[in-house]
Amino acid sequence: MASIHNATSYTPVGDILVMALVCVFAVLIRTAYIKPNREFRIFKAVLGCLTFAATTNIFYNVALVNLDTVPASSVYILRILYHLFLFGSLTLYILYMDKPLQFTGISKKRYYLHALIGLVGFALIDIFGSVFKFGFYIDENKTPHSDLNIFPLEYVYFVFIIIYLIIKYRDRVYRPIGVAFIATSAISVFVMYLQGIYHQHSFTTATFLFPAFTVLFLLHSNPYDIEMGTLRIDSFEAAINQASKKKANMLIISLFMHEFEDVGRKYPKEVRDSIRKYVADFFRGATVFQISGGRMILIADISSNPKYEDSIQKIFGIFKEQYYIYRYDYKLVVAKTTELIRNPDDYIKLIQYVESRILEDETLFVNDDDIDKYYSHKYIVDQLADINEKKDLFDERVLVFCQPVYNLRTQKFDTAEALMRLKLEQTGMVFPDIFIPIAENHNYIHQLSLVILAKTCREVKRMLDEGYDIARVSVNFSILDVREPLFCENVKKIVQQCKLPFDKIAIEITESQNESDFNVIKEKIFELKKSGITFYLDDFGTGYSNFERIMELPFDIIKFDRSLVIASGNNAKSETMVTYLAHMFTDMNYSVLYEGIENEKDENLCASMYARYLQGYKYSKPIPIEQLSDFFEKRHAEG
Repeated sequence: MASIHNATSYTPVGDILVMALVCVFAVLIRTAYIKPNREFRIFKAVLGCLTFAATTNIFYNVALVNLDTVPASSVYILRILYHLFLFGSLTLYILYMDKPLQFTGISKKRYYLHALIGLVGFALIDIFGSVFKFGFYIDENKTPHSDLNIFPLEYVYFVFIIIYLIIKYRDRVYRPIGVAFIATSAISVFVMYLQGIYHQHSFTTATFLFPAFTVLFLLHSNPYDIEMGTLRIDSFEAAINQASKKKANMLIISLFMHEFEDVGRKYPKEVRDSIRKYVADFFRGATVFQISGGRMILIADISSNPKYEDSIQKIFGIFKEQYYIYRYDYKLVVAKTTELIRNPDDYIKLIQYVESRILEDETLFVNDDDIDKYYSHKYIVDQLADINEKKDLFDERVLVFCQPVYNLRTQKFDTAEALMRLKLEQTGMVFPDIFIPIAENHNYIHQLSLVILAKTCREVKRMLDEGYDIARVSVNFSILDVREPLFCENVKKIVQQCKLPFDKIAIEITESQNESDFNVIKEKIFELKKSGITFYLDDFGTGYSNFERIMELPFDIIKFDRSLVIASGNNAKSETMVTYLAHMFTDMNYSVLYEGIENEKDENLCASMYARYLQGYKYSKPIPIEQLSDFFEKRHAEG
């Protein structure tokens, strides 16, 4: 029978270190944002088990060397608790692997059962060993003995299960992460082996903490995705900054699949498998970053990948093949780091910009011209953001141009359409086809619309005060404007502040196919019409037109698009159809306005097709609103 009472075989420094490190973990977890999912809750339970294990081990060893004053029962209890907490943490590691390794059905139950057998079975053997004195026990002389030490067997049992799972399901785990877990476990076993050689057990609990470092660093604080091996956007920024400092030339490949951009959706298995393959096989030292749900970016050092162009072509081939098989739309953009771009965020925005210029299932290599265009685009975005933030209704960068509208009934110009322009310091005049999509994409359009309305109201008020005869001037609002909760309040407030009669302002809106948008438009048109504002249905004939919905909305004027004018001039059938439509609207007390009148032929044609108003380059190109008075007549003085 071997006596184990040896005061020099244990010091509390190892367990104290474990408790200190767990406290450090707690501080890091508290400071950093970590998604509180199931795996993270299990990880915290592991830390709790190790804290209790370290604590009970200290008390156990204190009791062991003070058997003269401490009841033997307390030693047995502390020893059993210590083992339960230790191997309970390893059991939790196995539970942790459930989701990442995609256990299902029978396999899940089998591994859970193995873990439970290991935890309960070895605990029972330990207890029976003390009861029947074939394991650890304390004799009548208060001397501790250990004939059969099952601790190493239990330790090897759990470590074997963990390593076995990682190896068996290695195709479901990003290879470097699996290697890190195995290496950490090997280090733990090695430290345990060294302890055995030197008859020490002070750092036993610490060896159980080593895998926790791997879990926290790779899967939580440093956000590796266990399956894809991806990092988060903050890690991408750090990598680009580091490459910039070292002046390293880095290859950047972006994959965007819009249908997986929604929160909670994941790339399908076949795509994930392909990504793992080309990262591991095609590029040396590459890193993949999960920028958003649908976007991944790979970066690799060009100096370590001299044949990167061949690798890129292989990637293109893979995605073309997968598209023909699975029909997952994608966009691939390839760029290189450059001294022209120093902010990591600009690389992502550059990629998004060039993506907007290519079709689905296409690829693009970014060149210097793309970068120049991007910075021009970025400048406009920044200016729009500044306009939106300042909320200045008379911002000098936003200009109002107008196109006068000819009234066939009165044979004069008495209305006009207000149009939007930007005049920026670095770019000069910017036209709507460039900046309006940008403003809509970034949710800046409403402030621009309000600026146009305010400036239009101010100029119309000035012209009215000077005696000009003006029926109204229309301002365009998009469906994004109408969706704004304070749309009606904002419009009424601006018109009132300019002390302008409401009937001198009209609002142009394009019909929406969306049911909820239709209800919003209907509600807000009715509210503003009570004030006297006129409403135009813009761009009739350019898309889907639901006559039932049009009839439900109290529009005053229907604007026929230029495409209908062209079709009518080229085709007798089209002319007949457009004529009947215009006649129908006229009979229902709508006024019809034709856009895009460029010559006398267009004018005569539209006049014969029940036109009330005509607008186009035949009369005037868009002009600054300050020149609009050149087209309006002054009212005769009352004498």
